[in-house]
Amino acid sequence: MEMRRGTRLPHMEIVKAVASEKKVPITKLAVCHMMILEDVSNLPFIDIDIDILYTYSLHGLPTKYFLDPPLFVLEQLVFAEEVLLKYLPKSYKVYGFLYGINRNKPTTLEVVVDKWPDFKVICRPDPKNRRVLEFMKKVTLFSTNEEVLRKVLKEENAIDWSTYFLIGGFDISYAPLLREVSAERDVNSRGYTLVRLLYLPDITCLLMPEVDSELQSRISSLNLSHVELVNTTWKFGGNEQGHRNIKNLISNFPSCCISDNQGQPVSWIMMYDYCALGILYTLPEHRGKGYAKVLVSIMTKNLHAEGYPVYCFIEEDNTVSYTLFKNMGFIEDASYRAAWFEFKF
Repeated sequence: MEMRRGTRLPHMEIVKAVASEKKVPITKLAVCHMMILEDVSNLPFIDIDIDILYTYSLHGLPTKYFLDPPLFVLEQLVFAEEVLLKYLPKSYKVYGFLYGINRNKPTTLEVVVDKWPDFKVICRPDPKNRRVLEFMKKVTLFSTNEEVLRKVLKEENAIDWSTYFLIGGFDISYAPLLREVSAERDVNSRGYTLVRLLYLPDITCLLMPEVDSELQSRISSLNLSHVELVNTTWKFGGNEQGHRNIKNLISNFPSCCISDNQGQPVSWIMMYDYCALGILYTLPEHRGKGYAKVLVSIMTKNLHAEGYPVYCFIEEDNTVSYTLFKNMGFIEDASYRAAWFEFKF
């Protein structure tokens, strides 16, 4: 396999010319903060020190080129997003990350793909991103083939096992594999939470409550003055890292809240950076008024209108939220469970 670092080509013209001369078809691959690895067995990617790995896969001409970002990078990211659509609902979390990246949402993650287009993918902290240490070290993975995933995890060093991190939203059937790999690396692991994946198949399935004009007048979006309130009430917040996370989400992703007569939020819902609904909360003294149902319906309707995926993860013991979303038209694959695991704790 020939590899060239720093090679600069005028878009696709040279590669197209070679392909034409050799009379072979060409498959174009390009990503931004994504590493496309056609042949992971021959190209370990842990040592790659460039921002973009741009790959042309010529059938019969296995050549790799490292380039600056080409002008049509976004087209390839959109294509990756479309490929993941085939695997919904199990691919929702990785799909959500790509959906956000394709719409210029900030991220500290990079995406690793083993081959194209029927790929297995891992989202991991981007070591080149200066802000990566400000947030919890998170990894997300999606695969349709356990043996390929095993190879990537064991042989390709797709994950940095040297410090604490979470793998979130993965298919629980891969838990034994993750435990096996972590044990071989002498890294401890444990389950963090087990969740159900619920999603809205179509906006016509949404059951919307009636909202009177008085309540409608108190519905708005969260702003940065609400960061501390949300962080202190968030189950996974309450610290400086949580504060940064909530600030990032309020600044860059949709949210919805109901305020009291003084303009202070008493109930709210947000979107995570992987485009899932979450952080739904109502202050105890304002519960029992149907606020959560109103917020879910409005947020869902708005997200659908803007083209976002509409889904959420609900912890298995959270029967109140599970019943709420089910009663509003969300569905689940009863045979599927997702999990969050933590490592090196």
